Amino acid sequence: MKLRAGSLAHSRGRGSIRRMYRVLQVGLGPLGIKIAADLQRRRLGEIVAAVDPAIPGRALSELVTGARGDVRIAASLDEVREPVDIAIVATVSDLRACAPTLLALAARGISAVSTCEEMSWPWDRHPGVAKQLADAAKQHGVRMLGTGVNPGFVMDALAVAVTSACAAVRRVEIHRIQDAAHRRLPFQKKIGATLSVDEFDKLARAGTIRHVGLSESVGMVAATLGFAIDRIDETIAPVIAERDLSCGLGAIRAGVARGVHQEAHAWAGGREVITLVFRAAIGEPDARDQILVDSDPPVDLTIRGGLHGDVSTSAVVLNSIRSLLAAPPGLHTMVTLPLAGCAP
Repeated sequence: MKLRAGSLAHSRGRGSIRRMYRVLQVGLGPLGIKIAADLQRRRLGEIVAAVDPAIPGRALSELVTGARGDVRIAASLDEVREPVDIAIVATVSDLRACAPTLLALAARGISAVSTCEEMSWPWDRHPGVAKQLADAAKQHGVRMLGTGVNPGFVMDALAVAVTSACAAVRRVEIHRIQDAAHRRLPFQKKIGATLSVDEFDKLARAGTIRHVGLSESVGMVAATLGFAIDRIDETIAPVIAERDLSCGLGAIRAGVARGVHQEAHAWAGGREVITLVFRAAIGEPDARDQILVDSDPPVDLTIRGGLHGDVSTSAVVLNSIRSLLAAPPGLHTMVTLPLAGCAP
């Protein structure tokens, strides 16, 4: 038997019909486990199959609270027999690495929502892969979406949404400042916490230390607001600890990196129209998400403390399922789908 699309089951809630999705979970790292657990806890659906080649054969219930005891983690999609309504793909940030999984799902008639950052707005960085995915989605009648809290929401879709109340927009500036002490260990590693400055610089040049998604957020904002971007300047630098700290990765001595500071500046017609500032570090004060729009009227939206990356990424992924499955077949972004809100 081959993996195949399922039919949506329904249960009646107060005054409405709620869809209970049969879900295939692909990828069971810390984020994938959280999304799967939140799906079960919120009763938005049921994980009926799971794939992770790193831990084949394990019972899903060992990792995910509330999961069915009879679900064993498969090594590949070819081993999955259960019919499913949608796949949640929480594997890698690189779209080229994620694409074979998405194409295999599409060939089986399975729609997918992914946490792949480069998929949130793939048309600029990977136009060829984006076209391949879009063509496959339409050919097989499925829907695809890459999303999360960032990229996918706070530094792009939310900023676009607030401009709905503006008569003109001249410039958008967004700050995402996070205390990474409260984030999962892979995130702390990705921002370079505990590294010496030399180690940080070496890995930054190799592209392994960075937040993925600033250019994708620029692309989404620019395309939606009609900015014809001439160039994008990006910078990355370590945030240096001024005193001894500690995190899940170990001790952070004064003088080494406690996180990352990145900026993206987008220019159109000789003027800067989009500025993105991303800073994530252990012990970072004044955590916040802030959207500043030079517009009529002007906008200054600040979320004190900021949206928690892991909690909100899981929420955005799960809350987007309804809108995605109701949309026409194709490769979608957060600005091609109706506003989802929190799924009841």
